[in-house]
Amino acid sequence: TGVVPFVALLLLQRRPVAGRALLVTGPGCPGHGLCRPNVQEQTRRQVALLNATAQDLFSLYLKCQGEPFSSESDKLCNPSGIFFPAFRVNRTSERKEVMVAMYKLFAFLNASLGNITRDQEELNPTAKELLDRLHNTTKTTRGLISNLTCLLCKNYNIFQVDVSYGESSKGKSAFKKKQQGCQVLRKYVQVIAQVAHVLPHLSP
Repeated sequence: TGVVPFVALLLLQRRPVAGRALLVTGPGCPGHGLCRPNVQEQTRRQVALLNATAQDLFSLYLKCQGEPFSSESDKLCNPSGIFFPAFRVNRTSERKEVMVAMYKLFAFLNASLGNITRDQEELNPTAKELLDRLHNTTKTTRGLISNLTCLLCKNYNIFQVDVSYGESSKGKSAFKKKQQGCQVLRKYVQVIAQVAHVLPHLSP
């Protein structure tokens, strides 16, 4: 397990990879300097936005892949065979546990969105709406990672988190690239709903 910058996408890896995300440089957290005054509320809003747009992103992705994905999504996009970080927390979990689980999830998602966007730029370069939504989702995800970095440092003095990144589609066939993207996005729809359900009920 190595120490890698949290912004690294690790898109060239061929299989799920474990790493340690370095949230900030230096021997520890820099204190309150990282955080905006409304960082907790902004984090809630970012999660709510991702949850509100996830299903539409998945539906648009399917539409742009064409057949057989449009008609056989239940079969082809079943995410049971892919790696995706578990989100095994609930409303009674400690806030620290939830924040760490969220960081692991969104670090993975950020890498996966980069992978999917790269493939769609190659396979569907004229699908402007899909590419715009992928870019917007990535932008929101990166903002959320930044806020989680701040909260973990400020509240818990955590500046390293063990994370795992998914399998890259680089070198796979067009069909496999499309399938991997739809599996990841289907799982994302499920998991982001869990996050949105848990987050508002945590105590400050």
